[in-house]
Amino acid sequence: MLAIVIDREVGSVERFPSPHHFAGYCGLVPKVSASAGRAHYGRMVKQCNTYLKWAFIEAANVVVAHRHHPNWRRKYVVHLYEAIQRRKGHAVGVGAVARYLAESTYWVLKKSEPYREPPHWAPSGKRSPVSLSQEQARAQHGSREIRELIVPPQANEIMPL
Repeated sequence: MLAIVIDREVGSVERFPSPHHFAGYCGLVPKVSASAGRAHYGRMVKQCNTYLKWAFIEAANVVVAHRHHPNWRRKYVVHLYEAIQRRKGHAVGVGAVARYLAESTYWVLKKSEPYREPPHWAPSGKRSPVSLSQEQARAQHGSREIRELIVPPQANEIMPL
């Protein structure tokens, strides 16, 4: 249901120059009062596409409701909610997750690729594939695949299928 609302309300993502503009259109950015070099960030803006704002906040509430499930524990959005909720409370945490979901939606639609967890994110106790040493990667993927990644095959070599 939420995916249909988001799809119909967004239209073409090409009209937004950045994920920040898309989040602003969705109403998931704070109202800013700035004067004399100081800025105060207030509540979420009210003048926005209310259907998109509702859809992303509902999606964030689904994340919050399922955060204790074993499959959801290692997700970045759960970590984001819990970190912000500890400091700023439930409502601000839901808003932050909703904005993250909106910005992720922008990139998924813009690049036409499925969602991937952020590359810098690794759940506690696990190392990301980027931080693996060459020996660990070789053991994980086999030496032939690593060799192919490091040294591409020559054009005249025939690769077995």
